[in-house]
Amino acid sequence: MATEDIVITGAAETADAESLAAATIRTYPLAPGHNVNVRSGPGTHYPIVRTLSAGSSVPIRCQCQGESVTGPYGTSTIWDNIANAQFVSDAYVHTGSDGYVAAKCS
Repeated sequence: MATEDIVITGAAETADAESLAAATIRTYPLAPGHNVNVRSGPGTHYPIVRTLSAGSSVPIRCQCQGESVTGPYGTSTIWDNIANAQFVSDAYVHTGSDGYVAAKCS
């Protein structure tokens, strides 16, 4: 993925800052061979809003603590926010870390 510098100047500062924030969101692959449920909150008791196909990648906007889940990448209480009110367990996302790789959700 190419990296490009973004310079923030003048009246467009707010729009450019939002573009910069969106540009810094990384995507991560889901565990191979697993369809992953996307939930409306950080736990399996939240409703499923959609299911991602095996081989998909997800953007991680922020991360938060939630229900403990065991998956292909171990047991984790970290949940990844991939869109507005859409969360997946970090135990199914290959981030290369057992800890946070994005800002904590506020």
